[in-house]
Amino acid sequence: MTDLSFDFSSLNLPQAQLDNLHNMGYQQMTAIQQQSLPVALRGEDLIAKAKTGSGKTAAFGIAMLTKINPRDFAAQCLVLCPTRELSTQVANEIRKLARYQQNIKVVVLCGGQSIGPQIGSLEHGAHIVVGTPGRIKDHLRKQTLALSRINTLVLDEADRMLDMGFYDDIEHIIQHTPEQRQTLLFSATYPAKIKTLSASFQKSPVEVSVESLHSHQHIAQHLFICGRESKLDDLQRLLNYFAVESAVIFCNTIKEVKNVCESLQHAGFHAKALHGDLEQRDRDQILVQFSNRSCSLLVATDVAARGLDIEELPAVINYELPRDPEIYIHRIGRTGRAGKEGLAIALFTDKEKYKLAAIEDYQKVSLSFEAVESLNATIAEGATPAMVTLCIAGGRKDKVRPGDILGALTGAGGVSSDVVGKINIFDFSAYVAIKREAANAALQQLQQGKIKGRKFKIRKLR
Repeated sequence: MTDLSFDFSSLNLPQAQLDNLHNMGYQQMTAIQQQSLPVALRGEDLIAKAKTGSGKTAAFGIAMLTKINPRDFAAQCLVLCPTRELSTQVANEIRKLARYQQNIKVVVLCGGQSIGPQIGSLEHGAHIVVGTPGRIKDHLRKQTLALSRINTLVLDEADRMLDMGFYDDIEHIIQHTPEQRQTLLFSATYPAKIKTLSASFQKSPVEVSVESLHSHQHIAQHLFICGRESKLDDLQRLLNYFAVESAVIFCNTIKEVKNVCESLQHAGFHAKALHGDLEQRDRDQILVQFSNRSCSLLVATDVAARGLDIEELPAVINYELPRDPEIYIHRIGRTGRAGKEGLAIALFTDKEKYKLAAIEDYQKVSLSFEAVESLNATIAEGATPAMVTLCIAGGRKDKVRPGDILGALTGAGGVSSDVVGKINIFDFSAYVAIKREAANAALQQLQQGKIKGRKFKIRKLR
């Protein structure tokens, strides 16, 4: 029997909003939604400890939309996120949640892209602004964004924003918002600096906390001790022993990410590095290639991988154990989602045993480990990914939609729709995954044809 207290209909929401949630497949609230939505709907400040994938965007999105006045094109809600990827993801979800109302405008303001088009967009007004602290601060400095009418402020993944050094920017931004506002703070971890942040900007916040949505019962943890000098070779042995087709490999520093990625590429693995030194366009391309299965291995730092939303990630590998055991739990929680089986592999040296002890204490379980040498594994070249990504020099601003690209590919004499994978549209570019055996034919089809009656430059990503 369904517990109606967990149903969205138990909340005092307009029928049109409930109908839209139903159409989106939202019926039963997740744990974080059950705990935070009633608080947010009452207008109280909130501190919510919740992981990525727990449904937190809907938790604050549903509440903020109930307070929007569609006729007032001033910014009424502001969502601060640590990265452009997360900002885009959050904005897209809010747009879907807002479908029950007409003309709700959501604007994304992030670095890594030209500020000019953002200024142009703001000139026509916006109800909801989603963005990174640095770029929001830029707009405040240029006086192209006014926050005097904000009624809801959301700090999403606040711990990562603080890790990235955004405290002063956040403080500056909040000073431009009204004192009488609702502030909702969401964080995967709850260090002392989050308490300091809350004490500065919130009024008697209600605290809620839910454990990770991902049950670790579905995650097989395998830990291996190894020598410092042989660690790179041992990583390759483990990839082959476990026949890993797709994985995120976590390192603690940018330097180590680059080192590990270069080693894997040299060994024939299809690996990409994701870290804070990359240009935004390169970050976008790497994330697209990994999510559409045209890149097998993503070597990343924690900050760079934040906001990464990959469905059915088969494996997570800790090339280095983090100092904070909660970060280890967050890393491995990216696999084994939605009842699927997940694989978590970790490598550590003798000097890192203290980190393992901290993880055991945090999980309240004893973790066994073995030496890599005990496995009957060899170093071999990585498998070739099934997909290839084609990049199109035209995107949302050119009115290009996924259906336009699919139509251009499968039109007269084109490829079968069966070989076309995920299509991603950005403002000025688009990406389409094609099965490797059909990639050249698809490339030729697009280069010789037109999309929406126009010629665009097309290239194959390596």
